[in-house]
Amino acid sequence: MAGLLSLFQKKREEPQCSAVIVAAGSARRMGGIDKVLAPLGELPVLVHTLYAFQDCPAIGEIIVVAREDLLVEVGRLCREFNLDKVRKVIMGGAERIHSVQAGLKEVDPKMSLIAIHDGARPLVSQEIIRDTVARAALTGAAAPAVPLTDTVKRATGGRTEETVDRSALWAVQTPQVFEAGLIKGAVQKALDDGELLTDDCGAVERMGMPVTLTAGSPENLKITTPLDLILGEAILQARGEGVL
Repeated sequence: MAGLLSLFQKKREEPQCSAVIVAAGSARRMGGIDKVLAPLGELPVLVHTLYAFQDCPAIGEIIVVAREDLLVEVGRLCREFNLDKVRKVIMGGAERIHSVQAGLKEVDPKMSLIAIHDGARPLVSQEIIRDTVARAALTGAAAPAVPLTDTVKRATGGRTEETVDRSALWAVQTPQVFEAGLIKGAVQKALDDGELLTDDCGAVERMGMPVTLTAGSPENLKITTPLDLILGEAILQARGEGVL
């Protein structure tokens, strides 16, 4: 009986979430810098991102979706930095949703949950990954978010029309985590309908499925402009000094 109980507990503790890391963007706003390969501290941005998921016990495998011209380099980085949870590095598509779909097709069918994360969000914490995966396991769909702090205006032609009540507005981050069958079906439906969504939550929301929000963090920034690299360096330094 003790042996059976031990086997049951071990099975329950096995990772049941696959991570699809989307790193196939064109980085148009980076002034010619390839953001996922840009140095952040002592490592490229993408390596920081992959280590976050490599180190999370809830993650059983990682699928990296990259641009065609980066496939060889990303594969080399995975080997060099011993990222053994990375099962495949595959080519992305013309739009983000095509890259997401490519990654979803490569996920191990035994995985009950799929986390989709921006390759350019290198500073995501273990707490955010863990909490979002746990909430998605209960609700079917979850994503980290932070409340908006700036005043928000609705405007047309450069002229304000009204001030929007920000109390119900949230900035959603990644990883966005979903029940595997739900996100696969939702992304396929969006593509069938010609919807080139840039947010994975939007795909399941179109199906009438609400997404539960978990606590995000300002530190979980997306590297989009050269200024973001400077902010990322400051966050890394503050973490190293124990300030954050």
